[in-house]
Amino acid sequence: MSFAVRLKKYRQIQNLSLQKLANLVEVSKAHIWDLETERAKNPSLEVLKKLSTHLKVPIATLIGENPDDAEDDAQSASVVMYRDLQGLNEQDRETIKIMMDRLKKRTGI
Repeated sequence: MSFAVRLKKYRQIQNLSLQKLANLVEVSKAHIWDLETERAKNPSLEVLKKLSTHLKVPIATLIGENPDDAEDDAQSASVVMYRDLQGLNEQDRETIKIMMDRLKKRTGI
């Protein structure tokens, strides 16, 4: 699920119109519309924080990187896993790389 779809979903859950959310976030109605229709794809951190506050969801959920969110798609889950890998030491990353290579070989990827 894309950011645009999540944004619209959580806006509707809060029963907010485009204009009402725009007023709360202090951006134009057109900007919210552009975010919901993927005409704009990279809201600023300030806008994300305000959206998160007024939609009552964590930023990670809005951007699709919440590992606890059951609605995350495979691509979002991959991003979360990649970020988790960065916290591992070199030896552990190498072990995971070996495991991935074996899985790819087994599945023919």
